[in-house]
Amino acid sequence: MKNHRFDFLEVLQYPDRASLGAEAGQRVALAIRAAIAARGEARIIFACAPSQDEFLDALASEPVDWSKVVVFHMDEYVSLLDTHPASFRSYLREHLLAQIRAPRTVNFLHAEAPAEHEIARYTALLAERPIDISCVGIGENGHLAFNDPPVANFRDPVSVKVVPLDDKCRDQQVHDRCFISLEDVPTHAFTLTIPALMSAREISCVVPGPRKAVAVRDTLLGPVHTSCPASILRTHPRATMYIDDAAAALLTP
Repeated sequence: MKNHRFDFLEVLQYPDRASLGAEAGQRVALAIRAAIAARGEARIIFACAPSQDEFLDALASEPVDWSKVVVFHMDEYVSLLDTHPASFRSYLREHLLAQIRAPRTVNFLHAEAPAEHEIARYTALLAERPIDISCVGIGENGHLAFNDPPVANFRDPVSVKVVPLDDKCRDQQVHDRCFISLEDVPTHAFTLTIPALMSAREISCVVPGPRKAVAVRDTLLGPVHTSCPASILRTHPRATMYIDDAAAALLTP
Protein backbone atom coordinates (compact mmCIF):
# COMPACT_ATOMS: atom_id res chain seq x y z
CA MET A 1 0.00 0.00 0.00
CA LYS A 2 1.22 3.50 -0.90
CA ASN A 3 0.08 6.55 1.02
CA HIS A 4 -0.30 9.98 -0.59
CA ARG A 5 -1.90 13.26 0.43
CA PHE A 6 -3.41 15.85 -1.88
CA ASP A 7 -4.44 18.92 0.11
CA PHE A 8 -6.61 17.42 2.91
CA LEU A 9 -7.40 14.22 0.99
CA GLU A 10 -5.61 11.04 2.06
CA VAL A 11 -5.08 8.68 -0.88
CA LEU A 12 -4.29 5.01 -0.29
CA GLN A 13 -3.04 3.01 -3.28
CA TYR A 14 -3.26 -0.79 -3.50
CA PRO A 15 -2.11 -3.31 -6.12
CA ASP A 16 -5.60 -4.50 -7.06
CA ARG A 17 -9.34 -4.15 -6.52
CA ALA A 18 -9.53 -6.96 -3.95
CA SER A 19 -6.99 -5.46 -1.55
CA LEU A 20 -8.45 -1.97 -2.07
CA GLY A 21 -11.96 -3.19 -1.29
CA ALA A 22 -10.88 -5.15 1.77
CA GLU A 23 -9.12 -2.14 3.32
CA ALA A 24 -11.97 0.25 2.54
CA GLY A 25 -14.47 -2.21 4.04
CA GLN A 26 -12.46 -2.54 7.25
CA ARG A 27 -11.99 1.20 7.65
CA VAL A 28 -15.63 2.08 6.97
CA ALA A 29 -16.76 -0.61 9.41
CA LEU A 30 -14.49 0.94 12.04
CA ALA A 31 -16.01 4.36 11.36
CA ILE A 32 -19.53 2.94 11.62
CA ARG A 33 -18.74 1.33 14.96
CA ALA A 34 -17.23 4.60 16.20
CA ALA A 35 -20.33 6.57 15.17
CA ILE A 36 -22.61 4.09 16.94
CA ALA A 37 -20.49 4.28 20.08
CA ALA A 38 -20.53 8.08 20.03
CA ARG A 39 -24.10 8.81 18.96
CA GLY A 40 -26.13 5.60 19.21
CA GLU A 41 -26.51 5.17 15.46
CA ALA A 42 -24.63 5.65 12.19
CA ARG A 43 -26.14 7.41 9.18
CA ILE A 44 -24.47 6.28 5.96
CA ILE A 45 -24.84 7.25 2.29
CA PHE A 46 -23.83 4.60 -0.24
CA ALA A 47 -22.84 4.82 -3.89
CA CYS A 48 -24.32 2.05 -6.02
CA ALA A 49 -22.10 1.02 -8.94
CA PRO A 50 -19.92 -1.92 -10.03
CA SER A 51 -16.86 -0.01 -8.78
CA GLN A 52 -18.17 -0.58 -5.25
CA ASP A 53 -18.54 -4.37 -5.47
CA GLU A 54 -15.40 -5.40 -3.59
CA PHE A 55 -15.82 -2.70 -0.97
CA LEU A 56 -19.40 -3.66 -0.18
CA ASP A 57 -18.57 -7.36 -0.06
CA ALA A 58 -15.83 -6.61 2.46
CA LEU A 59 -18.03 -4.29 4.50
CA ALA A 60 -20.79 -6.91 4.71
CA SER A 61 -18.32 -9.37 6.26
CA GLU A 62 -17.24 -6.97 9.01
CA PRO A 63 -18.71 -6.99 12.54
CA VAL A 64 -21.24 -4.13 12.46
CA ASP A 65 -24.46 -3.75 14.44
CA TRP A 66 -26.60 -2.95 11.43
CA SER A 67 -29.69 -2.56 13.63
CA LYS A 68 -28.18 0.81 14.57
CA VAL A 69 -27.44 1.96 11.02
CA VAL A 70 -29.59 4.25 8.87
CA VAL A 71 -28.92 3.72 5.16
CA PHE A 72 -29.29 6.16 2.27
CA HIS A 73 -28.21 5.96 -1.34
CA MET A 74 -27.12 8.91 -3.40
CA ASP A 75 -28.87 8.73 -6.76
CA GLU A 76 -31.47 6.97 -8.88
CA TYR A 77 -32.74 7.17 -12.44
CA VAL A 78 -35.97 9.11 -12.88
CA SER A 79 -38.97 6.81 -13.33
CA LEU A 80 -36.91 3.59 -13.32
CA LEU A 81 -38.74 0.92 -11.34
CA ASP A 82 -36.89 -0.40 -8.33
CA THR A 83 -37.28 -3.92 -9.74
CA HIS A 84 -35.25 -2.99 -12.83
CA PRO A 85 -31.87 -4.75 -12.64
CA ALA A 86 -30.04 -1.47 -13.37
CA SER A 87 -31.76 0.48 -10.60
CA PHE A 88 -29.52 1.50 -7.76
CA ARG A 89 -32.04 0.18 -5.28
CA SER A 90 -31.68 -3.26 -6.86
CA TYR A 91 -27.90 -2.91 -6.70
CA LEU A 92 -27.87 -2.00 -3.00
CA ARG A 93 -30.21 -4.84 -2.12
CA GLU A 94 -28.06 -7.39 -3.95
CA HIS A 95 -24.61 -6.18 -2.95
CA LEU A 96 -25.20 -5.14 0.65
CA LEU A 97 -28.65 -5.51 2.15
CA ALA A 98 -29.05 -9.19 1.22
CA GLN A 99 -25.78 -9.98 3.00
CA ILE A 100 -26.34 -8.24 6.34
CA ARG A 101 -28.76 -8.08 9.23
CA ALA A 102 -31.55 -5.61 8.46
CA PRO A 103 -30.48 -2.02 9.14
CA ARG A 104 -32.50 0.21 11.44
CA THR A 105 -33.85 2.06 8.41
CA VAL A 106 -33.22 1.92 4.66
CA ASN A 107 -34.20 5.15 2.91
CA PHE A 108 -34.56 4.60 -0.82
CA LEU A 109 -35.12 7.33 -3.40
CA HIS A 110 -38.51 6.57 -4.93
CA ALA A 111 -37.74 7.50 -8.50
CA GLU A 112 -41.25 6.67 -9.69
CA ALA A 113 -42.76 9.38 -7.46
CA PRO A 114 -43.43 12.94 -8.60
CA ALA A 115 -40.09 14.74 -8.50
CA GLU A 116 -41.14 17.69 -6.34
CA HIS A 117 -42.66 15.42 -3.70
CA GLU A 118 -39.71 13.02 -3.66
CA ILE A 119 -37.13 15.78 -3.42
CA ALA A 120 -38.94 17.24 -0.40
CA ARG A 121 -39.34 13.85 1.27
CA TYR A 122 -35.71 12.77 0.86
CA THR A 123 -34.39 16.21 1.81
CA ALA A 124 -36.30 15.99 5.08
CA LEU A 125 -34.93 12.50 5.81
CA LEU A 126 -31.36 13.64 5.21
CA ALA A 127 -31.85 16.64 7.48
CA GLU A 128 -33.11 14.69 10.49
CA ARG A 129 -29.56 14.23 11.81
CA PRO A 130 -26.06 14.78 10.40
CA ILE A 131 -24.63 12.18 8.06
CA ASP A 132 -21.74 10.20 9.52
CA ILE A 133 -20.16 8.71 6.39
CA SER A 134 -20.57 9.28 2.66
CA CYS A 135 -19.30 6.22 0.77
CA VAL A 136 -18.77 7.59 -2.72
CA GLY A 137 -17.15 6.71 -6.02
CA ILE A 138 -15.98 8.84 -8.92
CA GLY A 139 -17.39 8.67 -12.43
CA GLU A 140 -15.31 8.51 -15.58
CA ASN A 141 -16.15 12.19 -16.09
CA GLY A 142 -15.21 13.04 -12.49
CA HIS A 143 -18.76 13.18 -11.20
CA LEU A 144 -19.86 12.59 -7.61
CA ALA A 145 -23.23 10.86 -7.53
CA PHE A 146 -24.88 12.28 -10.67
CA ASN A 147 -23.36 15.73 -10.30
CA ASP A 148 -21.81 15.75 -13.77
CA PRO A 149 -19.56 18.69 -14.74
CA PRO A 150 -22.33 20.62 -16.53
CA VAL A 151 -24.60 20.64 -13.44
CA ALA A 152 -22.20 20.32 -10.48
CA ASN A 153 -22.41 23.15 -7.97
CA PHE A 154 -20.09 23.26 -4.97
CA ARG A 155 -22.48 25.70 -3.28
CA ASP A 156 -25.73 24.09 -4.31
CA PRO A 157 -28.53 25.49 -2.13
CA VAL A 158 -30.48 22.20 -2.19
CA SER A 159 -29.68 18.67 -0.98
CA VAL A 160 -31.52 16.69 -3.67
CA LYS A 161 -32.37 17.56 -7.24
CA VAL A 162 -33.17 16.11 -10.67
CA VAL A 163 -30.43 16.52 -13.26
CA PRO A 164 -29.86 15.71 -16.93
CA LEU A 165 -27.10 13.14 -17.44
CA ASP A 166 -24.30 14.10 -19.79
CA ASP A 167 -23.18 11.78 -22.59
CA LYS A 168 -19.98 10.64 -20.85
CA CYS A 169 -21.96 9.68 -17.79
CA ARG A 170 -24.50 7.73 -19.83
CA ASP A 171 -21.70 6.04 -21.79
CA GLN A 172 -20.21 4.83 -18.53
CA GLN A 173 -23.43 3.01 -17.67
CA VAL A 174 -23.01 1.01 -20.88
CA HIS A 175 -19.29 0.40 -20.15
CA ASP A 176 -20.33 -0.90 -16.72
CA ARG A 177 -22.81 -3.26 -18.44
CA CYS A 178 -25.72 -1.79 -16.54
CA PHE A 179 -27.50 -1.16 -19.86
CA ILE A 180 -27.09 -2.76 -23.27
CA SER A 181 -26.93 0.45 -25.30
CA LEU A 182 -26.84 4.21 -24.85
CA GLU A 183 -30.45 4.43 -25.97
CA ASP A 184 -31.45 2.32 -22.97
CA VAL A 185 -29.83 4.63 -20.42
CA PRO A 186 -32.24 7.13 -18.81
CA THR A 187 -31.53 10.77 -19.56
CA HIS A 188 -32.35 12.17 -16.08
CA ALA A 189 -31.76 11.17 -12.49
CA PHE A 190 -32.33 12.18 -8.91
CA THR A 191 -29.07 12.97 -7.16
CA LEU A 192 -27.85 14.15 -3.81
CA THR A 193 -25.95 17.37 -4.38
CA ILE A 194 -22.29 17.91 -3.65
CA PRO A 195 -22.92 19.88 -0.41
CA ALA A 196 -25.15 17.03 0.80
CA LEU A 197 -22.39 14.49 0.22
CA MET A 198 -19.68 16.74 1.62
CA SER A 199 -21.67 17.42 4.81
CA ALA A 200 -20.76 13.98 6.14
CA ARG A 201 -18.37 13.76 9.05
CA GLU A 202 -16.23 11.36 7.01
CA ILE A 203 -15.96 10.46 3.33
CA SER A 204 -14.75 7.16 1.91
CA CYS A 205 -14.10 7.22 -1.84
CA VAL A 206 -13.49 3.91 -3.65
CA VAL A 207 -12.12 4.25 -7.19
CA PRO A 208 -10.70 1.13 -8.89
CA GLY A 209 -9.82 0.34 -12.47
CA PRO A 210 -8.10 1.75 -15.55
CA ARG A 211 -11.18 3.57 -16.88
CA LYS A 212 -11.01 5.85 -13.81
CA ALA A 213 -7.36 6.85 -14.33
CA VAL A 214 -8.14 10.17 -16.06
CA ALA A 215 -10.73 11.10 -13.45
CA VAL A 216 -8.33 10.22 -10.62
CA ARG A 217 -5.59 12.33 -12.20
CA ASP A 218 -7.91 15.30 -12.68
CA THR A 219 -9.32 14.94 -9.15
CA LEU A 220 -5.92 14.92 -7.50
CA LEU A 221 -3.71 17.03 -9.77
CA GLY A 222 -6.09 19.49 -11.41
CA PRO A 223 -7.77 22.58 -9.97
CA VAL A 224 -10.58 22.26 -7.45
CA HIS A 225 -13.29 23.08 -9.95
CA THR A 226 -16.64 21.79 -11.17
CA SER A 227 -14.98 20.71 -14.44
CA CYS A 228 -13.99 17.73 -12.27
CA PRO A 229 -16.57 17.66 -9.47
CA ALA A 230 -14.66 15.05 -7.44
CA SER A 231 -11.82 17.54 -6.95
CA ILE A 232 -13.87 19.02 -4.09
CA LEU A 233 -12.91 15.97 -2.03
CA ARG A 234 -9.49 17.56 -1.52
CA THR A 235 -11.13 20.18 0.73
CA HIS A 236 -12.78 17.75 3.18
CA PRO A 237 -10.90 17.39 6.49
CA ARG A 238 -11.71 13.68 6.92
CA ALA A 239 -11.80 12.14 3.47
CA THR A 240 -9.95 9.07 2.22
CA MET A 241 -9.67 7.85 -1.36
CA TYR A 242 -8.86 4.22 -2.12
CA ILE A 243 -7.35 3.55 -5.55
CA ASP A 244 -5.62 0.61 -7.19
CA ASP A 245 -2.53 0.73 -9.39
CA ALA A 246 -4.66 0.83 -12.52
CA ALA A 247 -6.58 3.91 -11.37
CA ALA A 248 -3.31 5.55 -10.32
CA ALA A 249 -1.60 4.99 -13.68
CA LEU A 250 -1.56 8.68 -14.72
CA LEU A 251 -0.41 10.16 -11.42
CA THR A 252 3.27 9.82 -12.23
CA PRO A 253 5.11 10.52 -15.51
